[in-house]
Amino acid sequence: MLASALLAFVLVQVPQAPAQLPPSPIARVVVTPTEPRVDAQDTLRLSAVAQDAQGNPVPGAVIRFVSAGGRFESLVAEDGLFTSGATGTVPVSVVATVPGTRPVVHTFEVAMVPAPAARVEILRSVDTLLVGQRMPLQARSLSRHGDVRIDRIAWLSSAPGVVAIDVEGNMAALSPGRATITASAGAASEALNVTVLPDALVSFSVLPETTNARTGDVIRFRVDARDTAGRAVSGLTPVWSFTPGNGMIDEDGRFVGYERGQYTVVAHVGSHSATAIIQLVPRDVRRPAEVLGRLPRTAFTTEEVWLHPNGLNLYLGTGRGGDRMYAVDVSDPTAPVVTDSLLANTRRVNDVMTTPDGRFLVHTRESAADRRNGIVIAELSDPAHPRVIAEFTEGVTAGVHSAFIYQREPYGTHVYLTNNGTGAMHVVDINDPYNPHEVGRWRAPGPMAGGSLHDIDIEDGLAYLSNWNEGLIILDVGNGIEGGSPMNPQLVSQYKYDLADLYRQVEATGGSGYIRGTHTAWRHRDYVFIADEVFPAVGVQGARDAASGRAYGRLQVLDVSDIHQPRSVAWYEPEYGGVHNVWVEGDTLYMGAYNAGFRTFDVSGELMGDLRAQQREMVHVNIADMQAHQSGQNTANTWGVVVRDGIAYVNDIHSGLWIVRMQLRPERPLLP
Repeated sequence: MLASALLAFVLVQVPQAPAQLPPSPIARVVVTPTEPRVDAQDTLRLSAVAQDAQGNPVPGAVIRFVSAGGRFESLVAEDGLFTSGATGTVPVSVVATVPGTRPVVHTFEVAMVPAPAARVEILRSVDTLLVGQRMPLQARSLSRHGDVRIDRIAWLSSAPGVVAIDVEGNMAALSPGRATITASAGAASEALNVTVLPDALVSFSVLPETTNARTGDVIRFRVDARDTAGRAVSGLTPVWSFTPGNGMIDEDGRFVGYERGQYTVVAHVGSHSATAIIQLVPRDVRRPAEVLGRLPRTAFTTEEVWLHPNGLNLYLGTGRGGDRMYAVDVSDPTAPVVTDSLLANTRRVNDVMTTPDGRFLVHTRESAADRRNGIVIAELSDPAHPRVIAEFTEGVTAGVHSAFIYQREPYGTHVYLTNNGTGAMHVVDINDPYNPHEVGRWRAPGPMAGGSLHDIDIEDGLAYLSNWNEGLIILDVGNGIEGGSPMNPQLVSQYKYDLADLYRQVEATGGSGYIRGTHTAWRHRDYVFIADEVFPAVGVQGARDAASGRAYGRLQVLDVSDIHQPRSVAWYEPEYGGVHNVWVEGDTLYMGAYNAGFRTFDVSGELMGDLRAQQREMVHVNIADMQAHQSGQNTANTWGVVVRDGIAYVNDIHSGLWIVRMQLRPERPLLP
């Protein structure tokens, strides 16, 4: 929830020298090592020497190192001790000063690379092959921190006369028997046991042989193989393909098509192949939208929206120096009106949430003048007029970015806070909201704990932590699956992915030191939707206003049907803009997408592949208005959304509150 354009391009500001100071005798600054390189989550000692034009050390020169970007990825102390928290490339500046002269600034880059390989993963499960069958394998190596490495994988077969494998990982089943295939990188390896059967098949087909569906529907194919006696041969691992190429099929035979038309799916097993025909029609979910009401906010930017459980009152946070939270009457959604506000010692009210019964409210604080941030607790006996009753600052005075209120018996009600200073999650007991007190704490491992714990979502006693460079972390905080509780959170699983590789195009356009990380998460059915927050390090040179910069980012859909093994199965990226906060109601996902405005998506059924290409988008509203904060007039910068009874309450950073409804349309047959 960085969200502010002010924070979109974060660079350390080196103090400007007064114009009257004479030039420095320093001609250059030489940094050692000359090509700095450090393992992720390790440290590196940097040093520098100021030299004159002849290459001699300049006496009396003062050297100071400062960060020049990558605020969540690394730290650098003034004496040159560099701490890496992630993989990627970050800029560092060294400032060399001779008293009485202008400072000299030299900026260089530090490469942060994965630690040595600690394990190898073979990315395909293969059990049984037929003689004559060929199949490619892929593997990847990872560091002890779960960072993906670029290693040359070495392949070995224990019985090359049974299964041969080449240097690229292509297997060939040569004769009946068993073989163990090993993939290794350095000292790390993984083994795969494969059985090869004689080719005695007389019947081979793909089921279903024909099917009709919509774009985006996932169709599960399987093979039916039979021997000379008519018995089914199980455990075979087909190689799947399809044509044309507007879709995807996985190794288990799950297919999804992106465009209307006919597709042919082919299964190959040795010398046998079989086909199936699919006829796809458009998904046809696009709907018109209607803006019911508007509440422009111009004094501050608008950050976060929350609807009271009564559906009649709403709360808006503020940023860019915002010292208040607004209470808004939305009983008539066509005419929202401010009824009150809470003033606080803060420059940003970034998150707001009520207790499930609507009796109390919590809002976060960042950048307080006295540096005592934390949370504010208000009672809501009159929801239109909140009244402050307490605050909690102990241990979280560096700022709280997000707060989630969760109630579960027998533990009662707690607030789960993010700590801006340490990256830890704090658990605060508010069973007596007038006397909040901390009862638990959890922090990701590593020197920087992922760089930032950005957001928390909790459902059924499981906390889904958007832990920036550490990806999604799932904790047991009362579910019982790992014996966890609010007082003793326990790790369940983690989904970590290569952010540097995923957003290499952002670095290519805006340079190193850009912002990227796992920003928010939402559990829905057997899926968790996670969204990344991504901003370039610098905007477009010479441009102004909306042309100067934009957000990027991907929404991923994780399958958590096995909660201990989350896996990414689908994704969405807007054609322009990023992704920020989401809300799911029924089969619809609602999204604040920064420059991409307000979006809704059909997330019904099984999800797989590129959701935008499948025509799952239902509504797009460009939330831009001239009635807006001066930082972004007529420019969309949509933060998030809360939904109730089909009405979306959308907050835009620049232009305030929008109340939007997707319109209904006559029912139509989905299939021909």
